[in-house]
Amino acid sequence: MAANKRKGILFILTSAFFFSLMTVFVRLSGDVPTMQKAFFRNIVAAAVAAILLARSKSGFSFQKKNLPDLLLRSSIGTAGILCNFWAVDHMNIADANILNKLSPFFAILMSIFILKEKPNKIEWLSVLMAFIGAAFVAKPGAGIASFPALIAILGGFTAGTAYTYVRKLGLAGERGPVIVMFFSAFSTIILLPNLLLNYQPMTVRQFLFLVLAGSSAACAQLAVTAAYQNAPARDISVFDYSQVVYAAIFGALLFGEVPDVWSFVGYFIIIGTAFAKWYLLTRKD
Repeated sequence: MAANKRKGILFILTSAFFFSLMTVFVRLSGDVPTMQKAFFRNIVAAAVAAILLARSKSGFSFQKKNLPDLLLRSSIGTAGILCNFWAVDHMNIADANILNKLSPFFAILMSIFILKEKPNKIEWLSVLMAFIGAAFVAKPGAGIASFPALIAILGGFTAGTAYTYVRKLGLAGERGPVIVMFFSAFSTIILLPNLLLNYQPMTVRQFLFLVLAGSSAACAQLAVTAAYQNAPARDISVFDYSQVVYAAIFGALLFGEVPDVWSFVGYFIIIGTAFAKWYLLTRKD
């Protein structure tokens, strides 16, 4: 159990890194429509997962008993992507991101009902502290109380629920690449009609950045799937907030976005909470 928790923490940190890298490439791709960016994000992730499955001994097979949960994970996850992208298009990006980061709360909450994994007070407190730290970094404004904000919260809820089903599938013995492939292919099919109706021509540079964004998303999805397969949300979800720190580093290095003092307060809270959580888990084990 201790080894699995350590693996889960490592995978969730890796996932957060690649999700941050994905946002960098999405931003570098310029003025491509958001839904078009989402399509390429998913189709590349599906291709990467398909290559991994093609090279495996079991190929593209999956356990038929897991089909309902695969469909639930894919449909809920796709709803989460659409909610998140719609919110980003209709409100301040910082507000949308911080509301989407409610997903670790919802992952713990839904784990209670779906997996019967009950967190203790310290685990709830650690996630709450990490969210407060993320709020210091994002500094959400008045736009947080609006209809788009409700959509962003719904996106956080669906993402957290999807992660719960990822763990359930992992506990049922489903392979990580299968979960990623199923979800990415499902999302791609859902987004295809919008692409056909509203496609905007891209430059070679924009196309390459979106391919890199999709590749980063694939790595992130494989890592987050492995994370929740190895450990319950109550043990590792707090480390997902490291994405805020990664994003700040990329922003400073690539876009000259220097964090203010409140951002550094947030980083201190996030890193301190993650370290405290790791220490308590290690001591307990």
